Amino acid sequence: MDGVLSQEEISALLSEDSGAEAVNGDDSETLTPDEIDAIGEISNISMGTAATTLFSLVNRKVDISTPVVTYATWDDIVEAYERPCVFIRIAYTVGLDGSNLLVLREQDVKIITDLMMGGDGTNTDGELGELHLSAICEAMNQMMGSSATSLSSMLNKMIDISPPTADLIDLKDTLDGGEIDQFLGGKFIRISFRMEIGDLIDSTIMQLYPIPFAKEMCTGVAETMEADTSATAANAMAQSEPQPTPQPMPQQAAPQPMPQPQMQPMMGQPMMGMPMDMSQMYAQQPVNVQPAQFQAFAGDFNPITQQENIGLIMDVPLDVTVELGRTSKSIQDILEFAPGTIIELNKIAGEPIDVLVNGKYVARGEVVVIEESFGVRITEIINN
Repeated sequence: MDGVLSQEEISALLSEDSGAEAVNGDDSETLTPDEIDAIGEISNISMGTAATTLFSLVNRKVDISTPVVTYATWDDIVEAYERPCVFIRIAYTVGLDGSNLLVLREQDVKIITDLMMGGDGTNTDGELGELHLSAICEAMNQMMGSSATSLSSMLNKMIDISPPTADLIDLKDTLDGGEIDQFLGGKFIRISFRMEIGDLIDSTIMQLYPIPFAKEMCTGVAETMEADTSATAANAMAQSEPQPTPQPMPQQAAPQPMPQPQMQPMMGQPMMGMPMDMSQMYAQQPVNVQPAQFQAFAGDFNPITQQENIGLIMDVPLDVTVELGRTSKSIQDILEFAPGTIIELNKIAGEPIDVLVNGKYVARGEVVVIEESFGVRITEIINN
């Protein structure tokens, strides 16, 4: 032994210190400022896409603030977050190797579940049950699925997740730091968002990333940016390189004309190169011209055939509309409509009403009563 500790031994000693929460530690336990910025940008894009998906599920305006990236320990979560809460685990199966936790308040989960089921978000009485957990898992599956699609575009590779799992956690009583350390480690990345859904939810949600998983995402972003930069630089270099000046081609001697074979004239045809009178050519080829023959249309008219053809479309349904009258109103007038409002039409009392077939004006008539139903008696056919 030379008395000098290796990097692995130094990291092991630092990890044993429970109070080691400083940002400036060894590389395996901390992120660089650039990596922290990259994680914030990834989360901003991912949660922005997820918010759009959540809007379509709850039919309410969803606002998610800019993420705040910090280091945290399990004790920080227990102290800062309301209990009990819902832990949702999202595992990445393609493109990334790791998982993260999404932490939501119990009340927020109840509100989102009620909205997804068509409620107004106020039916939150009772305990959180399997129905709520299943609904929030489905919501997160769609939200984080769309987030994975955005992440795929950012990292330039396929990203996919497994169906999320949700658990109601009492923080202090249900889990301890040892169980969390197996998943997140002693120190992990906490990304905090402020989520607002209409006037029903205004709270903080958190994403918890193991530091190795966060570093893997940062590495993917860096590689993508490096590849894009290299491609841009290559294109710029290709455009800036001077183009070679084309050299004049050496003059070649004119090719000697090949002797043309003598063509023997065919019978009845002139030799090539000799002028010929067009009238003589046509005179040599007699053309048979006959007047065009057309059948008379009147003689082929068959009423029976015509009736059979009409029979093919007799079953086609047509929309018949009876129009009592029309009028024009402004948007302000329409917004003032209420039960009991009287609308004056452009028809005079007793005037015939219009009958339209597929929107085409075909007849006029008068209103009659047949037992308990209204009807229209046709009084005039309109010949258009």
